[in-house]
Amino acid sequence: MQTLNNVQALIIDMDGVLWNGSEALPGLQSFFKSLRRHQLAFILATNNASLTQSQYITKLATMGVSVSINEILTSSMATATYLAELVDPLSTSIFVIGEQGLRQPLTEKGFSLIDCYPCPDNKAADFVVCGLDRNLTWDKLSNASLHLNAGAKFIASNADTSLPTERGTILGNGAILAALEAATQSAPTIIGKPEAIMYQQAMKVLNVNPEYTIAIGDRLNTDILGAVNTGIRSIMVLTGISTEADLHSIDYQPSWIMPDIQAITVALNAALTN
Repeated sequence: MQTLNNVQALIIDMDGVLWNGSEALPGLQSFFKSLRRHQLAFILATNNASLTQSQYITKLATMGVSVSINEILTSSMATATYLAELVDPLSTSIFVIGEQGLRQPLTEKGFSLIDCYPCPDNKAADFVVCGLDRNLTWDKLSNASLHLNAGAKFIASNADTSLPTERGTILGNGAILAALEAATQSAPTIIGKPEAIMYQQAMKVLNVNPEYTIAIGDRLNTDILGAVNTGIRSIMVLTGISTEADLHSIDYQPSWIMPDIQAITVALNAALTN
């Protein structure tokens, strides 16, 4: 058993950590029961921008786990917050590739979302914001390309090239970004992990210092690298994308490697039981 120390809060990835697709990973309920028993603060922080907070709450409920709105942070929420701090939402138009999980936070911040090219005033959108879109069409990609070529700024909720599901690994938002980058020669600003923005927003909500925060994730180039970029410790689980063999080809490392959330539960119980 590996020893954890100085744990006051967790920032937990979801895909590949808590579930694969619609299938909960073993030990999910016990993991959350342990968090509640020890009153350990946490935020579920995912790069997956396809679902809303409410949809994630419902998904967890079907797996026997209850969480609140303020315990979920998606890359789409982080994107909306980032843009709202950068520009005035009420005077900013956005063309979105993405699902309701991305559109809703932007709308709630007051941004004007458009679905065509050009805008009604015959101008390009101010931003093209791209997230995972399981209803992606040629028209969406074409309109996004037109807006980008006309001067729209390019923002991506995340750059994950793949996504673990119950059927296996499928393409992620990074694959969509690759198509748009090839078509327009425009590189997006990435908001999600491995950038520090999401982890910083999560720690602000948790009101915890970095030295007492641990990130949990399955993907080295997003979850773990994001923790390194933010200056916090991390646990890599082996139930998602990255493997132990992948560690030999990178110049950064997780603080701990554990097989799954069941092992993390055991380690947390040992660390937090007086």
